[in-house]
Amino acid sequence: MKLLFTNFHDGDGGGHTTYILGLARGLAAHHSVHVAAPPGSRLNREARGIAGVQVLDQPFPNGLGRLPARRRARQQLAACLRRERFDVVHVNGSADHRLTMSALRGIRPRPAIVLTKHNSKPMTGIGHAWRARFGTDQVIAVCDFVRRQVQASAYARCRIATVFNGVDIQRFSPSLPDPAQRASWLEPAESAEPLLIGSNAGTARYKGWMDLVEALALLSPERRSRLRVVLAGALPNADDVARIDALGVAAQVHFTGRLDDVRPMVAALDAGFVLSWDVETISFACREMMAMGKPVLVSDYAGLPENIHAGEDGWIVPARNREAIATALSRMLDDRETLPAMGRAARAHAEAEFGMDRFVSATEAVYAALVRDLSSKA
Repeated sequence: MKLLFTNFHDGDGGGHTTYILGLARGLAAHHSVHVAAPPGSRLNREARGIAGVQVLDQPFPNGLGRLPARRRARQQLAACLRRERFDVVHVNGSADHRLTMSALRGIRPRPAIVLTKHNSKPMTGIGHAWRARFGTDQVIAVCDFVRRQVQASAYARCRIATVFNGVDIQRFSPSLPDPAQRASWLEPAESAEPLLIGSNAGTARYKGWMDLVEALALLSPERRSRLRVVLAGALPNADDVARIDALGVAAQVHFTGRLDDVRPMVAALDAGFVLSWDVETISFACREMMAMGKPVLVSDYAGLPENIHAGEDGWIVPARNREAIATALSRMLDDRETLPAMGRAARAHAEAEFGMDRFVSATEAVYAALVRDLSSKA
């Protein structure tokens, strides 16, 4: 098959980028894979490093004030679509979905259009209704929560498949922590080894990390002193720093900044957390930490609980409930000797269900069935 992946993000792109790169790497050996992404984006840059993948410098400008730029972008994408004659165009957001529909106008036969829903935002309004009716053949939901959202929307008329996100469980495999890495988060005079809980999910506010920091402040000073929180992602702003100081937990909270490779940080942890309360669906970060043998504390938001066998390889708490988070932290301290076994269970869970081969094969099967069925109706 000839496949085109589109993505509108002109920066890092987060989970969208991770998703498309995983599929591109997995499919390029057996299919003709193309990626259309804004120049300068992480997706554009990293896709160029994948053997066999062709990359188009394609902006996806949005907004009424950018009509000339949108016109140029449409013309460029339309020329590519006419020239390449793709079997499948796989869109990953509203901006690239809209531009793809516009660029395909008048092109016959048109390729199958697949949409992956990556966030928990409702699929309502006339725009979604239009795209569902005229520009979507297949929707991929990344978890069961998202599938239920799709089924309750205008996209219920489309084919729907649930394909859980996969991670590279060979790359994200358990490894011994670097003692110097752990030591960098401890006070020089400390004799007892504190429990390290952290997250590689980023520091956007909706990721819930401040809820965990506020829960930490609810613990007694003695318990608080036995915990450290480590966060990978953008450094906190002045208001966040002031809030952490006011809570009296600045000595327990550490920010690494953005990391090119989160594995050394994750390896040093005793447990992970993803406590999102907006946008999130299934979380690559959660699955990466579990693949590295870390039990993970998650909120009950969207598809996050679908990652966890509660009590076996992680814990589930109500989203934004600081008291419940504080109770979970206390339980970790009390049951610290059980964490390695829970980490092994997390790794086994990842090996059984989170692997990249499983993810790529399931997505490939969705494409093949869609193209076959559309061809039979032509």
